[in-house]
Amino acid sequence: MWQDFRDYIISESENKNVKIAEIGVGKFDRIANELSQKENITLIKTDIAPADDRIIRDDIRNPNLDLYSDADIIYSIRPPSELQPYLVKLALKVDSQLIIKPLTNEDLNTGKVKMKLKNFRKASFYCLR
Repeated sequence: MWQDFRDYIISESENKNVKIAEIGVGKFDRIANELSQKENITLIKTDIAPADDRIIRDDIRNPNLDLYSDADIIYSIRPPSELQPYLVKLALKVDSQLIIKPLTNEDLNTGKVKMKLKNFRKASFYCLR
């Protein structure tokens, strides 16, 4: 499933140089590390409590917009529901595609903004744009 999630993001960025941001990396950075191996992807990883110095400290509730200003794709894996509206707000503000991979049984908390459920091979997630 994780490989399919990664492959979807790669398919969205093929044949062009893109900037991708993972928000709320935590300690599960496998997807980000695999994406960063692609030559056409510039990847940033952010978290409010970075696990190491490769992750930028940022609070999604009051984000540093300069970090995301030219991001083509923003994604988050299992973000807490109370942070999901902030992800949507950020993506809309910087005009970026947003991908949220919630817990399997979790509903989204995106307010009036509707995200589209996407099934890509064995991965299920929500997309905005």
